[in-house]
Amino acid sequence: MELRVQDGRAVLAGRDDAGEREVDPRTLPLGAGLADALHEWAKVADAVMRAESPSDGVASALVTRRGRQLAGRVAADMGTPVEYTDPVSGEQVLVEVPSDEDEPHDADVADGEPEEPEPREETPWGTGLTVTLIVAAVVTFTVYTLSVGLGETSQWLALLANALVVGGIAPSVWLARNVPVWRWVAYGVVAGVLAAWLSLLLTTLLSP
Repeated sequence: MELRVQDGRAVLAGRDDAGEREVDPRTLPLGAGLADALHEWAKVADAVMRAESPSDGVASALVTRRGRQLAGRVAADMGTPVEYTDPVSGEQVLVEVPSDEDEPHDADVADGEPEEPEPREETPWGTGLTVTLIVAAVVTFTVYTLSVGLGETSQWLALLANALVVGGIAPSVWLARNVPVWRWVAYGVVAGVLAAWLSLLLTTLLSP
């Protein structure tokens, strides 16, 4: 079975006596939400591929990482290895069915005492929020300054510039929202854009 992106959709392909067949993940007995996650990933991957220099940047790395994670979930649900085709680089990787060998079993518990769960890493709120505030300040200043400068020439030009900026960074921000380090940057970008737009709106309403 092969997982790939085709025309902005996630496709699972396999071979039988009639040759290769492509199916929509929604038609297969996959886990809850997995088919929707596959199509969501495919849409973002398609947007990244349409951008300039798609093989470089954080967005491409996140697309690859997310694709391999989803391929692993498909392999686990279907009980068969999945050949993952990276939509950005075209590289093919065989993702095996995840093994449960590393999961704790009753035989691994000594003297009948349950193993202590590994402590979860605490969320670095202080550092994370600091990064978010710094990124938000930079993005707010940049977007506001750009919009005001272009607005003196043409309001439509300023609106178009905002649309291009937001459309260009949207795929990266969407993929980075769940990545432990980059999520703080993503939060800052969203907050900065919203703050800049609010400032521009207030400036327009209060200007004589």
